[in-house]
Amino acid sequence: MRIAYFTHSLLSCWNHGNAHFLRGVLSELTSRGHDVRAYEPEGAWSLANLLADHGDDGLTAFRDSYPELHSTVYAAAADPAALVGDAELVIVHEWNDPALVAAIGRLRSRGGRFTLLFHDTHHRAVSALDEMKAFDLSGYDGVLAFGEALSEVYRGWGWGGRVRTWHEAADLPRFHPPAAELERNGLVWIGNWGDGERSDELRRFLLAPALEAGLPLDIYGVRYPADAQAMLARYGARYHGWAANAAAPAVFARHLATVHVPRRYYATILPGIPTIRVFEALACGIPLVSAPWHDAEALFRPGTDFLMVKDREAMTQALRDIRDDADLRASLVTHGLETVRARHSCSHRVDELLAIVSELQTPCSARDAA
Repeated sequence: MRIAYFTHSLLSCWNHGNAHFLRGVLSELTSRGHDVRAYEPEGAWSLANLLADHGDDGLTAFRDSYPELHSTVYAAAADPAALVGDAELVIVHEWNDPALVAAIGRLRSRGGRFTLLFHDTHHRAVSALDEMKAFDLSGYDGVLAFGEALSEVYRGWGWGGRVRTWHEAADLPRFHPPAAELERNGLVWIGNWGDGERSDELRRFLLAPALEAGLPLDIYGVRYPADAQAMLARYGARYHGWAANAAAPAVFARHLATVHVPRRYYATILPGIPTIRVFEALACGIPLVSAPWHDAEALFRPGTDFLMVKDREAMTQALRDIRDDADLRASLVTHGLETVRARHSCSHRVDELLAIVSELQTPCSARDAA
């Protein structure tokens, strides 16, 4: 199948959490013999920030890990029809310019012989409704939403059976336990500061418990303003700045455990969406302790695949337990890997995507014939 995916950036993972899943899925499609083309806009915000901070060296980890993946950078004035070309499946990620989203939709409405899907992997449908209303999706055949709670939002907007839940997942060929175990020490957290919407949660479920449990804490991520870095320092955490997503397995391999602190929207009005960090950690075989979120879709086995805690005191105790109990660490690693490998790989998601496209093609063909 000829597939065109319009992303914010394939090259950069700087504050671009979808990069892991995008790369894993496109790599899997390529390995199965599909003709995959990725398109990203000139001057993409994520790539511009990465290059400003790290220069071309910032792309080394991606290039080394995904030599089979390439993207075409297009100018704002580019002709969407020329970009789509002879693609049979076109997927447009929600982090794209509304004008491009609408233009590709018009191509489909005017007889384009391709299946067109909108891919939403963010909380803007509930946190920034005005921004989402700027997207004209009238020409789209369906929506891929990365959690059932988000799918429900789209159903409420009239998408009905044309919205499908398509969770993120782990890129297992790159994200796996180390071939040989190294000495592990302390706690690690990989995540971006964002706009500080979970600063209190980070203090209660990460910084204070790590200090109280006597575990050294390493933090990787971007967009940490001076006051955030000062807070990390007050709790004795070591801030390392950006780490390439492809380097995350090596970072995990040096540490005893990691913590998941969901963004507030995923713990409240979009429950059941774990985000990519849970998949990454379990795939890499590192014990995980999570702040509260409701696994509404039973994606995992809380208490077996990872530990779920309700408050700061419980987090501190869980970290102490992991620190002191090798059998507990081994059990969490074994069961977490079991669940990810059985249900949550990018290979599983490609199977799901191809099934979704097959199901949607009948109404697409009917509309074409009308």
